[in-house]
Amino acid sequence: MLNRSRLFFYTLFLVVLCCSAAQAQNLNGRWTPIYQEMAGKALPENFYAVQSLIIADSTYKVLAESEDKGTISYKDGKMDIYGKEGINAGRHIMAIYKVADGKLTICYILKGDRYPEAFETKGSPFCFMSVYEKAPKK
Repeated sequence: MLNRSRLFFYTLFLVVLCCSAAQAQNLNGRWTPIYQEMAGKALPENFYAVQSLIIADSTYKVLAESEDKGTISYKDGKMDIYGKEGINAGRHIMAIYKVADGKLTICYILKGDRYPEAFETKGSPFCFMSVYEKAPKK
């Protein structure tokens, strides 16, 4: 029979594992931008109208004028994005994210030297924010 501390550890482990899987499941899928801004200025809708972000566990793909692929890790509201192919190949981009009301908001520091402190781009020329909605499954 398991002692209480061991049982607690296994239960805690399963909760963390399930929460991590649920978090990945929340982000997995095709996301389409509905709003973007950089350095405090909203970008015109035609700039992002044909873009999409596809997240599959630890990989991402951005479809825009070109294709960008890489790996992504996320935990506790922070993201680390590592470009492997495309315009961001070899780059590390740091971001914060939140999922609320069916929308994914990601605020990126394009220099990759720190995480943004808030979902705000004003006053920071290297800060970019995108709000996405999950595309319906085909």
